[in-house]
Amino acid sequence: MQRLNYHHLLYFWTVVREGGVARAAERLKLAQPTISGQLRLLEQDLGHALFERQGRRLVLTETGRMVHGYADGIFALGDELASSLRDRPTGQPVRLRVGIVDSVPKRVAFRLLRASLGLRPSLRLEVREGTHDRLLAGLVTHDHDVVLSDAPAQATASVRAFSHLLGETGVDWCASPALARRHRRGFPASLEGAPVVLPAPGTALRRSLDAWFDRERLHPVVVAEVDDSALAEVLGGEGMGLLPVASVIASEVRRQHGLVSIAPIQGVHERFHAITVERRLEHPAVLEMIRTAREQLFRPSTRTPRTRR
Repeated sequence: MQRLNYHHLLYFWTVVREGGVARAAERLKLAQPTISGQLRLLEQDLGHALFERQGRRLVLTETGRMVHGYADGIFALGDELASSLRDRPTGQPVRLRVGIVDSVPKRVAFRLLRASLGLRPSLRLEVREGTHDRLLAGLVTHDHDVVLSDAPAQATASVRAFSHLLGETGVDWCASPALARRHRRGFPASLEGAPVVLPAPGTALRRSLDAWFDRERLHPVVVAEVDDSALAEVLGGEGMGLLPVASVIASEVRRQHGLVSIAPIQGVHERFHAITVERRLEHPAVLEMIRTAREQLFRPSTRTPRTRR
């Protein structure tokens, strides 16, 4: 592929932004055939169709959506550069598109997002929740700048990503005062037959907890398996069962839901990762998020370099 023609890319980006060739031509003060011709040249340069026709409408192909994501970033950076040189704001907030895996505790996610907002008050956050695999697929199509997960990206043919370890925290058993009185004495044997609220099967924390139960030869009664950590906290606060809580946020969870600590879970830890594609590594808000996590939120001893998956 020859060197990208950014004029052609601008025409393509404007067509998508304006919703059609006619509006783009009006915006750019060019003839419609000129715009159409430049789009064809861009498709030839890239070797992929960017649009497909559905009736009278032009709809982006999968490649078109990916190219549009890149174009968005390119022209947003251009606007920011021009604004910096003029030393005045553009009026357009910088976007940070974050995917958060369901199993990441909401309080951990909030602290990380707060770090990014503190860097730039005008930052516009776009946050989506979902499963690990679905959100990683969104990285490929540039729907997200970063995915926050409790597991690193695995090596696959379809997803080339970098997993940045944010940090590690211990995990505590917490419960309502009544349950805590019943199960604190004789821990951990006292958890035999105890009601527990656990993360969904397949999550990193659930695998660690299941291994811990096996090591301790315990057979608790699973009263709920919950994807959403915020809902799990509510169920624990209502006394449904003992709740595993990341130590880094345990004091907040106990205070809000009236829980008390039973004991730390020896040998069980949660690790959190910021997953990005290579092109997004320089996003200032992502870098600030990673810095804050490593220096303020998690244990300093867990700082390690990024790993490519």
